[in-house]
Amino acid sequence: MTKVRDVVGLYVSPPQHAVVLCVDEKSQIQALDRSQPMLPMRPGQPARRSHDYTRHGTTSLFAALDNATGKVIGKCYSRHRAAEFRKFLDEIEAAVPRGLDVHLVMDNYATHKAPLIRNWLAKRPRWHIHLTPTSSSWLNQVERFFALITDKKIRRGIYRSVQALRADIIDFISHHDADPKPFKWTKSADDILASIERFCRYNTQAQAS
Repeated sequence: MTKVRDVVGLYVSPPQHAVVLCVDEKSQIQALDRSQPMLPMRPGQPARRSHDYTRHGTTSLFAALDNATGKVIGKCYSRHRAAEFRKFLDEIEAAVPRGLDVHLVMDNYATHKAPLIRNWLAKRPRWHIHLTPTSSSWLNQVERFFALITDKKIRRGIYRSVQALRADIIDFISHHDADPKPFKWTKSADDILASIERFCRYNTQAQAS
């Protein structure tokens, strides 16, 4: 409950002289080469794609969504470890002006809590960490960006190499940042917690009946 109020509070009333960044990784994105291009939508018929494909490797996208502007800092890495996350934090550190505090919203994934990361953060007092509750990735707004890039680019692409996949991802982020639009958070922490309480109460009653 405390974590929900903490994260939602950042969204609806962000601190002054600070940037709020929602961070996560979209791991193991596959470079798929399909036998035919995606067939576009037609009246009464959805878009279609062939069922057969060839895999050409994977990449992992690390992304930080600026809650206020909608801009995204993104970087692709071949692996998904604390070492790569540390490199991505360096990317964020270089991108955020020195005069601003950094409030980072992220989950409890082991990569985020490794000694390498804890030591890096301990040396940077302007960084403040806000963890989402367990199994609550929906609370992290960068997940909405991951859904957007999956639907608009990755799922529709044909990639014969990991390099082509990475280039397409970075190109999408560049175009997104040229005209960014923030995702607007509309639910209060009280609304979210009340909804969860109703859901739990309904499940308890259903199991008892």
